[in-house]
Amino acid sequence: VQLQASGGGLVQTGDSLRLSCAASERTFSGYVIGWFRQAPGKEREFVAAIKWSSRHTRYGDSVKGRFTISRGNAENQVYLLMNSLKPEDTAVYYCAPGRRIITSSQTMADQYDYWGQGTEVTVSS
Repeated sequence: VQLQASGGGLVQTGDSLRLSCAASERTFSGYVIGWFRQAPGKEREFVAAIKWSSRHTRYGDSVKGRFTISRGNAENQVYLLMNSLKPEDTAVYYCAPGRRIITSSQTMADQYDYWGQGTEVTVSS
């Protein structure tokens, strides 16, 4: 199974980007899909998560009100719409699925089953 995050790039403060997460040979049905990010020299940070079955979402405090996680029409796609981007959003963004994650643990990277290559987002000031 391969997991692919895409859609990153170089943007300016205030711009928007939409990241995509797609899985090959697997659907996200029954999973929680999380987005995390990691800036140079920093720990991996929780960004957002969505429970596929209920569409229940959760966001990190630093992105609430600016980012939106959503399901795609296909059962192997999840999106992260990022609005009002700031320089501090600069990081490599990763998506990951987790099959047995309780709500209170969705912010914890070690709860997710596997990770793919990330996509780099750079926000210039």
